[in-house]
Amino acid sequence: MNKKWLIGLLCSITLLLLFACGTSDNDNVENQTDPEAEQGDETEANGGETTVYRIGASQFVEHPSLDAAYEGFKAAIADAGLEVEYDLQSAQADQSNTATIAQNFVADNVDLIFANATPSAQSALQATSDIPIVFTSVTDAIGAGLVEAMDQPGENITGVMDMHPDAIIETVNFIDTYFSGSAVGLIYNAGEQNSVAQVDSVTAAIEGTSLSTIERTISTSAEVQQAATSLVGEADVIYIVTDNTVVSALESVVGVANDQDIPLIVGEPDSLERGGFATFGIDYYTIGYRAGEMAVEILTGERVPSEIDVEYPPEMQLYLNEAAAEEQGIEWNSDWDELAELQ
Repeated sequence: MNKKWLIGLLCSITLLLLFACGTSDNDNVENQTDPEAEQGDETEANGGETTVYRIGASQFVEHPSLDAAYEGFKAAIADAGLEVEYDLQSAQADQSNTATIAQNFVADNVDLIFANATPSAQSALQATSDIPIVFTSVTDAIGAGLVEAMDQPGENITGVMDMHPDAIIETVNFIDTYFSGSAVGLIYNAGEQNSVAQVDSVTAAIEGTSLSTIERTISTSAEVQQAATSLVGEADVIYIVTDNTVVSALESVVGVANDQDIPLIVGEPDSLERGGFATFGIDYYTIGYRAGEMAVEILTGERVPSEIDVEYPPEMQLYLNEAAAEEQGIEWNSDWDELAELQ
């Protein structure tokens, strides 16, 4: 009787232990954290997963105008509330580098390419027909082969120009009016299509005026000072169009203009701030911002590039630098107080 009781007691203890072990295992399973479930709960709490876009920004060279366009581009996207990772790469004014940058962006399969200046846009378009491209700081999108017409952008490319259609004509009229009979010195990189187009426009605008032109071509920024010096004694006025290579070394031209009392006309307000005397210019931050708005429409699927016309800058203004006028020996004309915005 005692033996049976002992066997029963041992069996009861064994069953209790097995039950306890089973309960412990179940508790452990129920208390384990499922990372995917936790992530799902967090995503649901945040109202859905946030899309992070990747933009490759190709900039031909670093100088204030292009830098301002890039800042405007980013500001428009930030104002739209988009999350973006940027990969900014500068070609350092070397056109072969623009091709490498564009190919890298294609290999990385970025969501959009921002092409800042004509060579960058050309290389991007050559590298891809699939990834959307938005450009700015481009002077002649049609002549550069980027688009067929302003209202006929490409299947994957559109953007904002940096040249108001009346800028060169107004600049030539200004020089002819206040520096009549001058020989106008032009320094530009013949390898930049946007610069060639502008110089051709200057030459055409000068026909029928009292002006003439003297051209100096360069291929690198290191050649700019020598080109400017070679104009001394020949040019009465120097006119620097929006050539990226020359503008990146503008201080070399400013030094010659100041030392030799030669009026220096420039293509945009940033160059005016660096020592130029006059410009019929546009705001590069503004055109960059507008390009950013186009990028937002494309990234969010609202429109595709072929549905967005290429645009000119919205406005143009005559700017004059009074300090530069004094440095360059220019006699101030009272007309300018009313005609221009003074710096």
